[in-house]
Formats: sequence, structure tokens, C-alpha cells
Amino acid sequence: MSEYDYERPFNLMQWVADHAHELTPPVANKQVYADSRMIVMIVGGGNVRTDYHDDPREEFFMMLRGDMTLKIRQPDGSQPEDLIIREGEVHLIPPHLRHSPQRPGPDSVGLVVEYQREVGELDGFEWYCHSCESLVHRVEVQLEHIDRDLPPLFDAFYASEANRTCENCGAVHPQPS
Repeated sequence: MSEYDYERPFNLMQWVADHAHELTPPVANKQVYADSRMIVMIVGGGNVRTDYHDDPREEFFMMLRGDMTLKIRQPDGSQPEDLIIREGEVHLIPPHLRHSPQRPGPDSVGLVVEYQREVGELDGFEWYCHSCESLVHRVEVQLEHIDRDLPPLFDAFYASEANRTCENCGAVHPQPS
């Protein structure tokens, strides 16, 4: 494909219906365009993530169906804030703002747009203690394919009780149910 080739418009909601079986927890992401410098993905509901994403770039959120809660952690260490994004609403977050997207409604569908990362530009994923709010674990990764790269990170965290144990208070981060 040359730089001037392009795809024809398509019905996004039909695409969502066609790929519904792939939009499943724990991450539920499916990229719409596989070979683009932008990451355009659809995220299905029925997920409640316990990690916080530290994206080195901005992220754009739009709820196509249902509502979501975007849990936000400020750099000052204050308590997390719940930001509600309702169906039809959009939101842009700045780079490095720790956030945890929650789409508990099984029929909810969101559109997320991110930039591809340059080599050496790492994404962070953090888990915090449910008892004392201390950082329990952080992993950094060079993301290439979000829908393929994230599940192994989450599996590795939940498989290790040592990774899930808070050094500050000893509480063990729960596994997803």
C-alpha cells in the first residue's frame, strides 16, 4: 500500500458486532486498524481492571454504548478519583496520568485512540494496595500490539503472590473474580 492508498469508510457499529466475540475481559481490546501509526481500538465491557496505565502519550476516550468509569490517580498521591464518561461523551487525558478504565456493563463499548509508541517510549502498568494505597507492583513494556501485549502482563502479575503483596502493609492484591 502506498502512502496515498486508503481504505473506504465502513460502519463502525457493524464492525463492533462482527468482532464482539473478541471484545472480552480482562482487557477486551481489539485494534480496528492493524498497520497504522495511530492505535484505534474498540474496548468491550464486562471488565473491571485493577491496574493503572501510565501512557507516555495522550489518550482519547469515547463511549459508543453504555457508560464507563475512568479511575484517575494524580501524581501527588491523593486518593483515586472516579471520572464518569457517559454514552456519547468524549475525554482526552494527558500523557502519564495514571488511569484505570472500568466498563462493568457487559454491553458497553468504547472507542480509544492512542499514538503508536516510538522505540524506547515505554508504557507502565501499576497496581496499588487496596488497604493502604501504596504502589504494589509496576511493569514497563515497549507496546507493539496492545491487544496481544497486555494479557501476558496481567497474567504474570496475578500468577505471582510476591508481585501482589504490598511491601508497606503486607496485604495481598486480590486476583480478579
